[in-house]
Amino acid sequence: MSEAVDSDGLVLVYDGECPVCSTYVRYMRIRESVGDLTLINARDGGDWVQKIRAAGYDLDEGMVLVYGGRIYHGADCINMLALLSSSSGLFNRFNATIFRHKGLSRVLYPVLRFGRNTLLRLLGRKKLEAS
Repeated sequence: MSEAVDSDGLVLVYDGECPVCSTYVRYMRIRESVGDLTLINARDGGDWVQKIRAAGYDLDEGMVLVYGGRIYHGADCINMLALLSSSSGLFNRFNATIFRHKGLSRVLYPVLRFGRNTLLRLLGRKKLEAS
């Protein structure tokens, strides 16, 4: 987690070319429980991507959630998403059961990141920093 950042609502920056990331974002039910959520494909660039990189975060190392003026990255991001998401649907209940625990999120997130990086290589897609 980092310093305060100006934001209204929630902003989630993720890799739109990663099938796992895109599917995860599609099935999360954040809007039902919290309201406005702005989804940003990091590959499209823009102000938020620049702000996140300027703050020292590597988007190849994890998604970023901006919430309550704070930046949550990687395991902290997935933990916060689990805490904020609706409990409706099997996916969201499973996600909340696993990732609402900060310690478990920190242990499992590197495995998820490794899976993402392997999948991108297999699909012939570049990492974000290389694109």
